Amino acid sequence: MKFFKIVYKRGDRRGSLVLEAKNRIEAIEEFLKKEIGVLIHIREISEPLSVKIKRLAEKITNPIRNKQVDMERLIAILEQLSVMLDAGLPLNFALSEVVKNEKDPMLKAIFENILSDIESGKSLYEAVRRYKKQLGTITVSMIRLGEETGQLAEELGHLANVLQEILDNRRKFKKATRYPIFLIVAMVVAFVVVIVLVIPQFESFFKESNLELPLPTKFLLWVEHAAIEYGPFILIGSFIVMVIISYLYMKNERVRIFLDKMMLKIYILGQATYYAMISRFFYIFKVLHDAGIPMIEAINIALEIVDNSYLRKKLKRIVVAISEGKSLYQGFEETGLFENMIVQMIRSGEIGGGLSRMLEKANKIYKDRFDYIVSNIATLIEPVLIAAIAGFVLTLALGIFLPMWNIVEVTG
Repeated sequence: MKFFKIVYKRGDRRGSLVLEAKNRIEAIEEFLKKEIGVLIHIREISEPLSVKIKRLAEKITNPIRNKQVDMERLIAILEQLSVMLDAGLPLNFALSEVVKNEKDPMLKAIFENILSDIESGKSLYEAVRRYKKQLGTITVSMIRLGEETGQLAEELGHLANVLQEILDNRRKFKKATRYPIFLIVAMVVAFVVVIVLVIPQFESFFKESNLELPLPTKFLLWVEHAAIEYGPFILIGSFIVMVIISYLYMKNERVRIFLDKMMLKIYILGQATYYAMISRFFYIFKVLHDAGIPMIEAINIALEIVDNSYLRKKLKRIVVAISEGKSLYQGFEETGLFENMIVQMIRSGEIGGGLSRMLEKANKIYKDRFDYIVSNIATLIEPVLIAAIAGFVLTLALGIFLPMWNIVEVTG
């Protein structure tokens, strides 16, 4: 949109106003509709300061933020909608009841806008799609599925169950990682304290000994020097690097795919992410397949809930393979993501007519693997933590005591 300043005359008096329009002609038409005088002059101007201030104020006061909504509250809303629609109540009435009773400002504003869009003639999917960032890809995809299959109430119920499962898994994951994170933070704090406060006390003593310092001691002295002399620069540099990486991740697809691929290689976290994404993919694909959605369309919708861009790119190979006339199991095989057992299950289901049952089994396999990792994360991380603590203690012990033993040997 552009801004135009119009100077007009009404009787003996002159006036001016600023209009927002796509082009000069539209601005003139808008002015003529107002019937406030005779147009004398019109020119395009930059966005007025008052408009900028107004837009900024609206952005600040707008309860709809560029972040995900409270999932627990969203689940409650979806369950309410599912029950009311299943009882035969109209969608706009069900939404109005949800809006009336909702206390969360962001969710209330979102569903007020969704209700307004529906009453103006839009479908629920079209109205919800605007809030993909806030409500999540899986929410938009399941609502689309519900409208296309005519089973909106049932799919909203399924969606609530899926989101509840995701929420429960997140809580389990946080609870399981709380103790390891506490240990890691404690180790880092202890290391910083030793480097900043303890090592300097020994530094002058080591230098006065005129002995060749062992490698662990040199390493500790180097770390101490770097932390004291360049600590602020290291922190600022690290922050700048994180900002740049975050920006490139958001804007550059190649960087995003590369980083998401590296994410999958992280010990435990990568496996948990992989199993969670693939499990959701199989679940949505099965539901869509059972609803009679065409194969390629079902896979494309299921791909929307895969947040990892590297996995999504690999899984798109299934669609390409089917488009090339290949079978479904060949598409799964060409992704390189699935073990032979899963590919053979898909092949068996495709040939024998039991694809839905095989998709359900594949979903269960990956879901069980994810649950196992989440339930045993403390046990799985324990060897890494023990090794890290041992390395930390050994480095400090060797760095401090080796020079002392050398001095004792020389003086003895």
